Amino acid sequence: METRELIIIGSGPAGLTAAIYAARASLKPLVFEGIQPGGQLMITTDIENFPGFPEGIAGPELMDKMREQAQRFGSEHVFEEVERVDMSTRPFRVWSAGKEFAAKSLIVATGASARWMGLESEQQFHGRGVSACATCDGFFYRDLVVGVVGGGDTALEEANFLTRFAKKVYIIHRRDELRGSTIMQDRARANPKIEFVWNSVVDEIFGDNVVKGVRLKSTVDGSISTLALDGVFVAIGHDPNTAVFGDQLEKLPNGYLKVREGTKTNVEGVFAAGDVADSHYRQAISAAGTGCMAALDAQHYLESLPE
Repeated sequence: METRELIIIGSGPAGLTAAIYAARASLKPLVFEGIQPGGQLMITTDIENFPGFPEGIAGPELMDKMREQAQRFGSEHVFEEVERVDMSTRPFRVWSAGKEFAAKSLIVATGASARWMGLESEQQFHGRGVSACATCDGFFYRDLVVGVVGGGDTALEEANFLTRFAKKVYIIHRRDELRGSTIMQDRARANPKIEFVWNSVVDEIFGDNVVKGVRLKSTVDGSISTLALDGVFVAIGHDPNTAVFGDQLEKLPNGYLKVREGTKTNVEGVFAAGDVADSHYRQAISAAGTGCMAALDAQHYLESLPE
């Protein structure tokens, strides 16, 4: 079995940027793209804040361009999920689709997945009025009415941000009190554009080609009501995609991977990039930046190994 210099797990902006830099350094990285190549950007219709595209670019197109750029320099891509990773041996071992692979270094760029409400209509309108990222999509709701589902800091931050564009923002929460920090609560309550819908859950999202509103169910008496909306932002948190690594990599209390000195994990030779190690920014450009850093860190690590 051939021992490769570098294996990259993940294919969003972080993984593919890491592949570009690693391939240009002649590391010939093997990239496991998974069953959703391109990560969360594959379900993002228009990206207008990624540098270099003044007219904007579709998420899938941006990911295709990144992949083509990496392949141009010699990266190899496998469209399979990684099933198991063993970091206790040298070289590291990776299993996918019944095959075993070995590498001197690893870059973990598996991202984080937004938590969803689990509604069929939620998936139906994904990218057509339903989003999990106000920073990404808020611009498209200028002078419109939107709803934010959630009651923690994420929901409050998203709602406050959306008031820059929307004329009205409803915060829909299943309880009658918020879970967010006091300062974020005070900020939301003081914002004249924000209105709270208490003790309610979204039972269905409705519309035609785009969202027109939501059906709400009371958590107190089960009564049903409707609320006209042009967009729905689900802000009930994200989960880093770390299950395949078990307890081999050190995590922060919120479950995201802990990195130090750039992108180094607690396992020498293993680096983390993108949303799997970032619970704060969660942007394509910041993920790409850490992908670059991880590739450079991996290159320097490999150069330090004895011949």
